[in-house]
Amino acid sequence: MSVYRVAEVAPDGGLRLAERELVEPPAGQVRIRVEACGICHSDGVAVHAHDASTVNRVPGHEAVGRVDALGPGVTGWDVGDRVGVGFLGGHCGVCERCRQADFVGCTDQPYTGVHTDGGYAEVMYARQTALVSVPETMSALRVAPLLCAGFTVYHALARNVLGRDGAAPGDLVAVQGIGGLGHLGIQYARRLGLRVAAVARGTDKSDLAVRLGAHHYIDSTADDVAARLSDLGGARLVLATAAAGDLTPLLGGLAHGGKLVVVGVSPEPLRVTPRQLIFGAVEVSGSLTGTPAGNEHNLRFAEAQGIAPLTEHAVLADAAHAYDRMLRGEARFRMVLTPS
Repeated sequence: MSVYRVAEVAPDGGLRLAERELVEPPAGQVRIRVEACGICHSDGVAVHAHDASTVNRVPGHEAVGRVDALGPGVTGWDVGDRVGVGFLGGHCGVCERCRQADFVGCTDQPYTGVHTDGGYAEVMYARQTALVSVPETMSALRVAPLLCAGFTVYHALARNVLGRDGAAPGDLVAVQGIGGLGHLGIQYARRLGLRVAAVARGTDKSDLAVRLGAHHYIDSTADDVAARLSDLGGARLVLATAAAGDLTPLLGGLAHGGKLVVVGVSPEPLRVTPRQLIFGAVEVSGSLTGTPAGNEHNLRFAEAQGIAPLTEHAVLADAAHAYDRMLRGEARFRMVLTPS
């Protein structure tokens, strides 16, 4: 019997190494030999204490590797193909939302590493509809964080740039938060031809923000963010990436018709007045992620434009320590696991 190693969530909520039996993929799925998997804050949805009788989930939704076996009915993919799997675990293709081509909103779509085992492993299984084709020329350590963190900001920006009501090259776009999402958001925004203002607490990240491509830096602990953005002409778009903090002050820095797009999951309420909505014509929206085809566009854009995450590398055996570093904010900015 062949086995492979995983880092699974133990009943006490910690990560531990375990072995799983290597089996053939079920219908519509592929088996993947994992090259690397990023560690994301969203993995915390799966990493928690649970009853010993429930499944010990394997987290990880920024996985890149090679197809190792095909399940019955899989088409369009071959053994040896280099693929990635992001947060969305593959749409069903038959539910009402899929029939309306809303594949992100599929009502029968698992979250990778939450509902199904993810990429903290030597091997993982995934629906064929979740697969992202990965360029051979990009390293696994670079690709892994781009499959979720990178795609999250790319998708949010791409949906709101160059459209009829979107930001155009030269327009001011503010990226709030310079962490795992924000440090990539600055790079994508700059490469899209936008004028970028980075917004963060304190001044310790100001030099980094400029190196990543920001034209302006705003210290939210010392400056009136809304006033600074207004002095710069007002932001056509504010991309809110931080997972904590009150986003309400950012609304005052929007240009007329500007939009606040939230990608960082925060428990803080957001307060917007009818006056802002009506007379300021401002919009507030959230953005989750996109389709695997959209993620392929994301990787090609990142490759062509030289966009890369700042990463720290750890091996699977040290997954628990690496996850804790991410959780404590000690990693700068993305932790990436490899099998060995």
